[in-house]
Amino acid sequence: MESLEAWEIFATWVGKLLTPVLRELLERKGNTQPTEADLQRAFVAPWPECSTKLMVQEPWMGTVRFKWLARYQPEEFEAMVLDPMGYLSERFGGGKFKVNFYQGMNFLATRNFKPEGEPKWKEMPELQED
Repeated sequence: MESLEAWEIFATWVGKLLTPVLRELLERKGNTQPTEADLQRAFVAPWPECSTKLMVQEPWMGTVRFKWLARYQPEEFEAMVLDPMGYLSERFGGGKFKVNFYQGMNFLATRNFKPEGEPKWKEMPELQED
């Protein structure tokens, strides 16, 4: 697969998810009426510094917790950008997944997905923080 450019990623669900954060950032910088081009530029510049954390909800001691399955840098995230439900279903099976976006250590936004199928993730080890 040819690598997606950041502006192409902005045109997907990822850009829509991060648009409120980008609007707030631009408003703090004095741009109270950002255009689509302003939002795209605000997305493209920091995108290389962003990462995602993939977790799945699992029952735990009478409650639920989120098991950390993967961490992605922008260039590793493209398959999920193009087909999130297909990617999750094929790789991890069914479940309630949470994808958190970060710029550096700063949390930006989260998106939940719930593909159907057998939970392949149950047999996977949980990733540990570095």
